[in-house]
Amino acid sequence: MKIVSTNRYVGPNLYAHFRVIRHILDLGELEHWPTGRLGEAFIGRLLQWLPGLHEHGCSYREPGGFVRRMREGEGTWLGHVMEHVALELQSEAGLEVTFGKTRSIEGQPGHYSMVFQYTHEEVGRDASRLALDLIHHLLPAELRPDDGPAEGWNFGDERDGFIRDAQRHAFGPSTGSLVQAAEERGIPWLRLNRYSLVQFGHGRHQQRIQATTTSTTSNIAVDLASDKEETNQILRALGLPVPDQRLVRSSSSAKKAAQRVGYPVVIKPLNANHGRGVSIGLTRPEQVEVAFAKAREHSRSVLVESFIEGFDHRMLVVDGELVAAAKRVPGHVVGDGERTVEELVHVVNADPRRGVGHEKVLTRLELDHQADRLLGKLGYDRTAVPAPGEVVYLRSTANLSTGGTAIDVTDLVHPDNREMAIRTIKAIGLDVGGVDFLTDDISKSYRTAGGGICEVNAGPGFRMHVAPSEGTPRDVARPVIDMLFPKGAPTRIPIAAITGTNGKTTTSRMLAHILKLHGYTVGLTSTDGIYIDGQLSVEGDMTGPQSARMILRDPSVDAAVMETARGGLLRSGMGYTKCNVAACLNVQSDHLGLRGVNTLEELAKVKRIPIEVATDAVVLNADDQNCLQMADYTGAERVCYVTMNPRHSLVKDHIGAGGQALVLEQGINGHMITVYDREQHIPLLWTHLIPATVEGRALHNVQNAMFAAALARNMGVSLEHIRQGLRTFDTTFFQAPGRMNIFDEHPFKVIFDYAHNAAAVKAMADLVDRFEVRGRRIVVLSAPGDRRDEDIVEIAQVAAGHFDHYICRRDDRPRGRGEDEVPTMLRDALIGAGVDPERVRVIVDERAAIQAALGMAQADDLLLILADAITRGWKQVVYFNSGDVASHPSPSEVRTAPIDVGPFELDAGVELVRDGRGVRIAREQSD
Repeated sequence: MKIVSTNRYVGPNLYAHFRVIRHILDLGELEHWPTGRLGEAFIGRLLQWLPGLHEHGCSYREPGGFVRRMREGEGTWLGHVMEHVALELQSEAGLEVTFGKTRSIEGQPGHYSMVFQYTHEEVGRDASRLALDLIHHLLPAELRPDDGPAEGWNFGDERDGFIRDAQRHAFGPSTGSLVQAAEERGIPWLRLNRYSLVQFGHGRHQQRIQATTTSTTSNIAVDLASDKEETNQILRALGLPVPDQRLVRSSSSAKKAAQRVGYPVVIKPLNANHGRGVSIGLTRPEQVEVAFAKAREHSRSVLVESFIEGFDHRMLVVDGELVAAAKRVPGHVVGDGERTVEELVHVVNADPRRGVGHEKVLTRLELDHQADRLLGKLGYDRTAVPAPGEVVYLRSTANLSTGGTAIDVTDLVHPDNREMAIRTIKAIGLDVGGVDFLTDDISKSYRTAGGGICEVNAGPGFRMHVAPSEGTPRDVARPVIDMLFPKGAPTRIPIAAITGTNGKTTTSRMLAHILKLHGYTVGLTSTDGIYIDGQLSVEGDMTGPQSARMILRDPSVDAAVMETARGGLLRSGMGYTKCNVAACLNVQSDHLGLRGVNTLEELAKVKRIPIEVATDAVVLNADDQNCLQMADYTGAERVCYVTMNPRHSLVKDHIGAGGQALVLEQGINGHMITVYDREQHIPLLWTHLIPATVEGRALHNVQNAMFAAALARNMGVSLEHIRQGLRTFDTTFFQAPGRMNIFDEHPFKVIFDYAHNAAAVKAMADLVDRFEVRGRRIVVLSAPGDRRDEDIVEIAQVAAGHFDHYICRRDDRPRGRGEDEVPTMLRDALIGAGVDPERVRVIVDERAAIQAALGMAQADDLLLILADAITRGWKQVVYFNSGDVASHPSPSEVRTAPIDVGPFELDAGVELVRDGRGVRIAREQSD
């Protein structure tokens, strides 16, 4: 069995609305070896290694279901087993993943699509690799692949290594608790690096955290908290309880300072943290000398301060309120009269709650210099056997990061001590801060019982509060999130997702233009690039999830328009979990036969993904039944239909039921875009007033404008701003490169477009027909090389009969085709459709084809150039020397004849659903 290909989906996709990994598996010979044939020798050993598989419900949806699948009848196939093993391995690493789906691939015996949920990409990939190795290891010797696990391979060791790696990729307790609190409030988040830098909220509304340091944390306050001497002086000036302190830079100065302060003393680095380099309770100069050397390992300057008796307490203050307090106990072992100190340390570290550093709620104990020093003070070494019940401390400070434990005492804190902690954090200027307070009894006021502040911490850890060793866990993350996002504060920017076969880029640009007039700073992803407030930021095809995340991360953006293409959805899914509005413009024959999508119905399922995750409204093409059928798959509050047919029966019923629609209607002055909404009838705009429609001729842009208007209305844009946006949006190369750009500076007219499928070519051919052309109609025609033969032929067929001359070319990238294969296919298809062979010419190179077309064009001609290299081709048009061509023609006349689209009829047997959102086609039961 081998992995043929892998896709990582970062958001909603064909298989789930969350992150999943999809493998294509080739079982090879193992297709003939389901679990029933492999028998108990395989199943029993698998369950021995992964007993958690007993809890998997599988299709039975109850514990034990998967085991039943393996044992009943012929059993299940190993691709399905690999799915469950990958999930269980992640579960053993502490990750909450449950979803998986494995299906055989039709027409490819032994090949399976295996999908499983993941939390972290690297962990998910490692889980599937380890799952595959385990399955190969458990096979009979004769079935094991040559490249499988080597002799001596040990699953236990591999699993433990996998878990350690998984924990390193996971958020630490503090960051994890903040992310969980954000999720509970419905606040979106993005992980910005491999560590603890996280963005909460989108665009302009974002806030960031780095562990527990936030966007609102003052840099000055952090510097002050890191400077223990300065902190001490500020707090002392406010009358807060702090120890007497001296700053020294030499061992001799440290010993003199200890004498002045008075023994016992504490030695610690000026600006270290986590208790590193701290020595307490020192009573002799020689101890000070050793402690000074340890402190100097962490800081050039060292503090000598008076020793305060008492237990170490961490008091956590968030946004001016004490939210938790914990009593911290230094790392220690308890004797049993039998085992050595070293053996007792191993026992303590066997606690599954203990890990390395901050990866778990407790940290492992270490036997190091400090532990040896403390043992030496007791007359012990590592081989000593403490008496039963004897507590042997291995750390002088109680930091959890050095093996300490924590007991929650929040409810015991005396009001004076509470006020003292709050004043301390305010004095330093922190929004989130920890006060390390020493006292024998925190339930008694420091004014009477004594005690003192030994340290103030910026970015304090949360794990002692969210998972104390004893006592009540405290939700300390929620106050931080509430501080960053007070109740009612916005956390998301409005997101519009636009998909479909044709018209996505123009519609997206139209909508972005309307939103800009409404006052938004718009982030736009498109096939041309990423635009921020109308300025190109990143050039290229930027319609995938990573581009979307770039928009959502930009702090200047307060509205997002996401052109969402098929390729990105199939490769990686969407880059966000939900959008406010989504539109599907059409589902046409394009890219079929690629990436496992072979029919229009399969393509419609891909393009339906944004529709499924929209929350406020979806806008659907009522003249395309594949789009119409998407309405029953959305949970959005509103369904809006767009139709060019005022006699559309379903849309009429939808409007009658109070639903929303945009309808193109015939009026006395031409065609009017009309809004129907909650039984209101609102004339929006005459189509000939929209520059992008070329005085109403370009019906495909009329439809694009209707979609842009519908989306904008459902994003709260006023009708006046919508009208103004459509009136001021044109299809110049600057505003919409490669989208019906018209050049009138030559004696002939040039229309320049990126149309690259049959539906788009037909729309452009129909547009050419609506112009009164005195001369000839010429077209430069091509097709992408990775399309099916029938798609290339169809492009030629829809162009046939509309032009007087045809120049057939190929794109710069043949995409697997021969040098002249595509233009030759186009020529043959044109001739087959009745075009005179004398009127068809093959010029393979795009530049040469465009130059030839420009050269043959005469005054009064209309030249349609369907280009692939947009910028290069447009420059050819603009800089072409037309000095020898006859004078300019007079302006073309406008045709305003009614559009006869005929009555709309649903397919036979279609069932309708009526509810508060209007009328829609019911989904098929198989879905």
